[in-house]
Amino acid sequence: MNQFKKLMPQYINGVWRDGNSQMTMKNMNPYTQECFATYTAASKADLDEAYESAKKVQTQWEQENPVTKRAVIENAVSYVEEQKEQIVDIIIEELGGTRLKAEFEIGLVINILKEAATFPFRMEGKILPSPIDHKENRVYRVPVGVVGVISPFNFPFFLSMKSVAPALAAGNGVVLKPHEDSTITGGTLIAKIFEEAGLPKGLLNVITTEISEIGDAFIEHPVPQSISFTGSTVVGKHIGAVAGKNLKDVHLELGGNSALIVLDDADLELAVSAAVFSRFTHQGQICMSANRLIVHEKIYDTFVEKYVEKVKGLACGDPRDEATIIGPLINKRQVENTKKMIEKGISEGAKPIVKGEINGNIVEPVVLTDVKPDMTVAQEEVFAPVISIMKAKDDEEIIAFANNTNYGLSGAVHTRDVERGAELAKRLDTGMIHINDGTINDEPNVAFGGMKHSGVGRLNGDSSLDAFTTFKWISIQHVRRQYPYS
Repeated sequence: MNQFKKLMPQYINGVWRDGNSQMTMKNMNPYTQECFATYTAASKADLDEAYESAKKVQTQWEQENPVTKRAVIENAVSYVEEQKEQIVDIIIEELGGTRLKAEFEIGLVINILKEAATFPFRMEGKILPSPIDHKENRVYRVPVGVVGVISPFNFPFFLSMKSVAPALAAGNGVVLKPHEDSTITGGTLIAKIFEEAGLPKGLLNVITTEISEIGDAFIEHPVPQSISFTGSTVVGKHIGAVAGKNLKDVHLELGGNSALIVLDDADLELAVSAAVFSRFTHQGQICMSANRLIVHEKIYDTFVEKYVEKVKGLACGDPRDEATIIGPLINKRQVENTKKMIEKGISEGAKPIVKGEINGNIVEPVVLTDVKPDMTVAQEEVFAPVISIMKAKDDEEIIAFANNTNYGLSGAVHTRDVERGAELAKRLDTGMIHINDGTINDEPNVAFGGMKHSGVGRLNGDSSLDAFTTFKWISIQHVRRQYPYS
């Protein structure tokens, strides 16, 4: 049996235990739809203990030698590498991810850990001049204190670690709440890694619970000074409002409706491969996934023909089969939402030139053409293997189509003229654009984040360091100062 399935659901103040609420939670395999674990959820009292524990231990951790902090993060890297097969197994079991997806996610985790390992030695300060005679201004970079992290179900191992590791490395305490459908890969697995890495007990706490049990207490609690959330735009807006009301810093990585653009001079084979990867990786359950393909009319028919041919060859089914590309959606609710979105698109005039079947939580690929920019499928994020293809007459129409959305997370442009692509990219209202690549990219040292309803703030590299630290100004008056009175 996978060792990570045996972990207790709560890790609070360095102790593995059950929660104290009256609510029982189930951990379901999305492919077999069988329950493989049940546990008692955390209560508000458990949450309070977790935050207080992180606060207490953080004051000691902040003063720890940077060599020690770095060593803990490096130990975490080693543990992930040693336990790779067990982690792959639990990603498949809990998330319905394929082996390809699992290995991709583990690679992202290792990269962000290695980046975070540099943070203890990047906590530099400055000495600044002063208009006051004989004054010295010292500006220190310091941790914010305690960070609350809420992670989603799609890439929970990475998207939890993306905030947890940098926050810890910068000297903070952390309380992590994973999504209820990914409690191991997004929560207790993270705790186990850092426990084995030698992190002081109580600094990192994981609570597994439902929002219906704790309400807004995770955000409103007086201890955390920063909240990092990855998830839907609807929930993100609420978290931002609650955090703002309580004067907390907030970092929101929210939904996407990314456009992959194919210009008339594109390398079609490359564009097709990138477009398939950008939509169907992990069943389309990635915020950066290409929801829309916007194709120049001159090459539209040829592109669609090649694209459909490749899509029809994608294997769907059991994620444990190494040939499988498209596994299950995370739960029945997501399947039902997808069915409604497909039906809505067709009723609005979209043409389903590929329309796979739905078996359990497996949704086979759906390719919609004749999609117009104002259709629901072109306006809303579709977290499933469903793609909308639009035809555009020129660059100006392509830009208009791409920007006709409330979202702005990622995107891609395919063209043999990279400067044409770069100039077009500058006019797209999105946080990240990739020329002759897919929409799914995340590098540990490059600022990651979206515009409009796709989020607030940036993470990775210096951006993560800024997100989880603040500055303290200490001035020293070396010679007695003369005041205007007294």
